[in-house]
Amino acid sequence: QVQLVESGGGLVQPGGSLRLSCAASGIIVIIYTMGWYRRAPGKEREWLARMSSPAERTDYADFVKGRFTLSRDNDKNTVYLQMNSLKPEDTAVYYCRATHATGTGDYWGQGTQVTVSS
Repeated sequence: QVQLVESGGGLVQPGGSLRLSCAASGIIVIIYTMGWYRRAPGKEREWLARMSSPAERTDYADFVKGRFTLSRDNDKNTVYLQMNSLKPEDTAVYYCRATHATGTGDYWGQGTQVTVSS
């Protein structure tokens, strides 16, 4: 059974930082494209960043470039999203996604809440 478990969300002040984790079981993250998404209240889900497989290229949405960094720990089978300079508009539920290049797997985590407020 595949599970993606996000953690690391919480309440942070504007300008602060958080690091989200996505721990995978049942798959090996190195052979999946791992992505981060978010959904803010009343808004559509939006893509933030991904690390593709097998190319291992990392791409970011323009509005997070320079602030968010996606990384991967192969030994822990976990991907991370380091978020700096957080803004109130970053408040959302953040989701991890794993997709296989062959289209044989597409998995989502349950999400972790991030609230940016003073």
